[in-house]
Amino acid sequence: MASSQSPGIEPAADAIDGHREEEENSSGSEDEGHPLESTSTAPSTGQTKKKKKKKSKAARALRALTGKSEIPQELVDRVLVRVREDGGAGSDEATAADVREALEAMKIMDVVKGKAGIGGINRKDMGEHKFWATQPVPQPGEGPPIEDGYIEPSVPRDQVRQEPYVLPNSFEWTTLEMSDPNQAKEVYDLLSLNYVEDDEASFRFQYSAEFLQWALQPPGYFKEWHVGVRVSSNKKLVAFISGVPLSLRVRKNVFVACEINYLCVHKKLRSKRLAPVLIKEVTRRVHLEGIFQAIYTAGVVVPTPVSTCQYHHRALNTSKLVDIHFTSVPRHMSLARLINYNRVPDKTTLPIREMEEKDVKQVADLFARFMLRYDMVPTMTFDDVRHQFLSGNGTGKLGDGGPGRRERQVTWCYVVEDPQTHQVTDFFSFYSLPSTVINSPGPGVLQAAYLYYYASATAFEPGAESDGRLKKRLQQLINDALVIAHNAKFDVFNALTLMDNMNFLTDLKFGKGDGFLNFYLYNWRTTPLAGMTATEDAGAGKGVGVVML
Repeated sequence: MASSQSPGIEPAADAIDGHREEEENSSGSEDEGHPLESTSTAPSTGQTKKKKKKKSKAARALRALTGKSEIPQELVDRVLVRVREDGGAGSDEATAADVREALEAMKIMDVVKGKAGIGGINRKDMGEHKFWATQPVPQPGEGPPIEDGYIEPSVPRDQVRQEPYVLPNSFEWTTLEMSDPNQAKEVYDLLSLNYVEDDEASFRFQYSAEFLQWALQPPGYFKEWHVGVRVSSNKKLVAFISGVPLSLRVRKNVFVACEINYLCVHKKLRSKRLAPVLIKEVTRRVHLEGIFQAIYTAGVVVPTPVSTCQYHHRALNTSKLVDIHFTSVPRHMSLARLINYNRVPDKTTLPIREMEEKDVKQVADLFARFMLRYDMVPTMTFDDVRHQFLSGNGTGKLGDGGPGRRERQVTWCYVVEDPQTHQVTDFFSFYSLPSTVINSPGPGVLQAAYLYYYASATAFEPGAESDGRLKKRLQQLINDALVIAHNAKFDVFNALTLMDNMNFLTDLKFGKGDGFLNFYLYNWRTTPLAGMTATEDAGAGKGVGVVML
């Protein structure tokens, strides 16, 4: 996702040089990833600390040069892409070996260790590297697995820790009941004031209570996985982490996993190091249900990404995006020309209609077949499809919640139905996740739509990919999604380089953001999946078919 300044990418040298190791005792952030976040550099507080920091860096660089620390190939590939996009002298001739040598020389092993992400965007502190060294995740320096599989075997329930982990004095565990409007509002209040924001404190996610209720209560959810921390004296909610179950296919293996999300700690309590304790506690609760794998995302590099995707943004309300400094007018273009360039068609081109209950079976079948084309995907039952695409539709009629919206609407899902066979041939969906414009003189809100899942039967036609028919169909489909979002008064439409998105991002005028999202698997090994870059066995995007909320 973009930074608060521009959907463009900063020069690679600036991105690298702008990150320096924080003090050894720095608590860092414990927020969720966010499209608008930038990593800040901690100021030095004294000459003595500066010397200690330099010594630490020198020692780290020495370890790197002696082979005791390794820069992940994913990081090298990402920087190489930036160097070439920057277009500086010699950028076309740059190789992966050149980039690796430069990274080692510039002593940025803090990036490898998860202290900072390239571009510093979407920081989601899942704990220090020392913590992850104790967890069943692939570690830096490990080669590719011989075969896919778990890292640690499952154990019987009676061998799982039965008691909650110990919290610092004056805090206590709580389980949030998201169906209770009061408790859902507590989570909303915590996130709306303490969740991820950009480096200049200009934007912050504004998860609505109805969004959280939709996201955290899928079929078969466990309320025990909605873990909070309260102040013992006044019961104020000051930290939260969540998990929801999902059936996940990673290449040829299908297993039930936990999707971890919404890790948030009150700003005034970051020094308490609650994040690792929250992670361990939710892991314990997941294990008690007999589930030992998980999926999560982060903007920083911690051990060890299975894939990395890049955010792209399609401006819908250009003048507002410029006014709130989400983006800027290029030097060679006036605001009027930029508005005209980003103009969205008035009408859709395909015979689309809103998805209805009668479409659930057909959409589920179309989705299942379409997702076979990717390496890591959720597998959905009819109930899952009904929940993901219909339960967030809101109440009342379109227009009751504003142009193109219902009251409390979170998701939009549209289908294309063949008028003769009445078969659903295509569908697309997106969801609403606004951000507060913090420095706005009024109650400013950035209305952002996020591309969710889609599918097209064109993919099953022989030769449709090679001759461009699928690409053309997806461009039509997502173009209509832009029209629907524009008519619903969204300001920007966001998408990642996953699934088949590479087929339409450029042609539909999505701008590259400077945010990257790393995908992680807990207690599962597999070779890297194609995200923003291709792998030997899959084109860019084709490795990842999971959209994390």
